Amino acid sequence: MELGLAIAFALAFALMNGFHDASNAIATLVATHGARPGQAIVLSATFNVLGALVLGTAVADTIAGIVTVSPSQAVAVIGSGLFGAVVWSVLTWWRGLPASSGHALVGGLVGAAVASAGIHAVRWGGLDGWKPVGVFGVLIALAVSPLFGLAFGFGLRRSSIWGLRRATRRVGSPIRGGEWLMSAGLSLSHGANDAQKSMGVIAALLLASGHLQSFAVPLWVKLSAGAMLTLGTALGGWRIVRTVGRRIVHLAPIDGFSSQSGSTAVILAASFAGAPVSTTQVVASSVVGVGGGRRRWRHVRWAVVRSMALAWVLTLPAAAALGAIAARVWVGVQ
Repeated sequence: MELGLAIAFALAFALMNGFHDASNAIATLVATHGARPGQAIVLSATFNVLGALVLGTAVADTIAGIVTVSPSQAVAVIGSGLFGAVVWSVLTWWRGLPASSGHALVGGLVGAAVASAGIHAVRWGGLDGWKPVGVFGVLIALAVSPLFGLAFGFGLRRSSIWGLRRATRRVGSPIRGGEWLMSAGLSLSHGANDAQKSMGVIAALLLASGHLQSFAVPLWVKLSAGAMLTLGTALGGWRIVRTVGRRIVHLAPIDGFSSQSGSTAVILAASFAGAPVSTTQVVASSVVGVGGGRRRWRHVRWAVVRSMALAWVLTLPAAAALGAIAARVWVGVQ
């Protein structure tokens, strides 16, 4: 029963990840009227599942290695950490704040592990070459990726101004086609990165409970994680779409294309490196970069950006506290 509850929390986390992160893959496409919401959801659904299925499990392996507890403790610790991440994700989604599901998961797992087995139950890690290991490795990836998103958004938008300086209105149709292509790529990279967070914890649960002999991600886990991401986008992602696509800065189709292209490059590279990053952070930062690339920093709604930054800063400690409380309750019930 405990294993079933923990897996249910993992799937709930994937659902909330869809509310938060998966919706960012279509935010600029919808905001610039490149596609209708229904079309964008079908596009996102298809490529999210493909990303989860075909682009490896490097991120899942990184996430699964964050806590090092005995098999008898693993289900309670991971389940409690997931519960903390889900609760915080619900609260920030309700406020329309694009908080990082990745931050919430790391915070929840760390809080639950420390509360259950002490500080040595956390694999703090760092970098093994280019590959992030443990908590510090994940935090480095989460901290650096928005800077790359900002830089790519800025650079691609500046390049587009130079490249399209003599363009006519006929360029509008290819740009919208490019938006579709880049939204598909962003959904693919999101499925490869964010779906693997849920896949990693479910695989760790199955390994700890003896249902797997070695770390591997079964096909049903990949399909379930991809499906829950898609369902989350369809049911509740529009709050985040409005924030990212409309409230940070007004976006034209070429802006959406620049943001999507930069975000896809960053997230896809991180997925192959096994670095768990936040689609929310990368896409939102790239949108800010696009605003700067148009030399319109003053048009960026900095109050919205500050609210998002505050949510990002609070996510780790808040999810850790929630995970710790859940772990105490879980152990007490046992």
